[in-house]
Order: sequence, then C-alpha cells, then structure tokens
Amino acid sequence: MSSNIDYTSPSTQFTFDVNDSTLFKKDQQNYINILGVEQLNTLENTSLLDIFLSKDNVVEPHYHQNAAELVYCISGAANVSILNPFTKKIENYPIKPGQVANVPQGWWHYEVATEDDTHLLAIFDAPTPEVILGSDILTFTPANIMAHTYCLDEKQWKKTIAPIVPSTYIGPPKNCNRVKSASEKQKESDCKCKHKHKPKPKQPNYMNPYPYHYPYVYPYGSYGSYY
Repeated sequence: MSSNIDYTSPSTQFTFDVNDSTLFKKDQQNYINILGVEQLNTLENTSLLDIFLSKDNVVEPHYHQNAAELVYCISGAANVSILNPFTKKIENYPIKPGQVANVPQGWWHYEVATEDDTHLLAIFDAPTPEVILGSDILTFTPANIMAHTYCLDEKQWKKTIAPIVPSTYIGPPKNCNRVKSASEKQKESDCKCKHKHKPKPKQPNYMNPYPYHYPYVYPYGSYGSYY
C-alpha cells in the first residue's frame, strides 16, 4: 500500500472507464485508449494501453524509457517485433488470443496486426508509460546532424522524411500514397505473371449458362510521455 495515497479522501478513485480515455485515434478500427495514474489516482506501478487495430496497421516503432511492456492478445492476431540490443537482431513474436510477448524496458519495438479486429492490451510496470516514438526521432533530430553523422545528402534526407508526421502512433497514415519499392513492384509483377499463366479450369462442352467471366468477382465498390 502506498503511503502517498489518502484512502479516506472523497477524491480517491477506485474505478475508471478506459473507453473514455483515448490517447490516439486514426479511425473507428484503429485507436489506443490509455489508463495511468492521471486517470485513476490509486494506481501505483501499473498502467495500460488498450489497443485496437485492423489488419496491416502498425503501432509505430518506439521504446519506453521508464517501463517494461507486456503485450497480451485479446482477439485477432499480431506480430510483436523487438530489437534485441544484445544480439543486434529483430526478433518477431506472433501472438494470438491468450498469448503474450514481453518487451524489456527501453527496448525498440513495434506491433503489426495480422488480422482485422485485433485487440491488444499493453501492461506497464509504471504509473505512466513514457514513450519515445520513431516518428519523433526522425522529425525532431536536426537534418544537418543526420546528414553529417551518417554521410547523407541533407536535401535528400529532408525530402525523404518530409511526409512523416510527428507522433504517428498508428501507421500508415490514412492519406498514405506511398510509392512502391522496386522489390514490391517485382513481387506484384511475378504474381501477375503466375496468374497469367495459370491453366484455366476445364469447361464442359455445353454452353456456359452464366453470362459473366469465370471466376466471377463481386464489384465492391508533451514529447517523451503519453501526456
């Protein structure tokens, strides 16, 4: 029991609705709710993020300088990716309902939803989970320092990071019109090529009673802290 809490005070809180505390919202399917000591004043070294994602959405690369993070999957599925500072390797941990992935304090990591309607609970051993986001590192570090340190063209660096929005939280942005890389274009080309040479299914000799193509396709029209 904490000696800093007056449990007799009328202002002491023992319950809270996390649905009323949104940290970030991209759209109706992708948002993050937060619970910390600022929402529930009897919390000690515990806080959480309630995370909702649709497929291929990403909780951007980041690290928590003051807390470890336990990621629990409630529904859907996700990959929790962690940069191990000892092995210098990215480790990918797929989790499904009932499974967890643990991120030690200060380790660079991110989460990618692999199914729609993914619901994750991130639990921290701190009353408020502080965070440093990848988007903030890229946009707030002076371009001349990045260019000088890594032997880059400063103008090209500025152009490259210009679309990045600070405190992205969930990516990609809704207005993303990213130019596809050469490897992605090649992959699409290979896919089309395979589809083009795929043998057509054998049709019966009698007239096809369906007046559309086979197969039919339906036309479906303050920085450093969460606060």
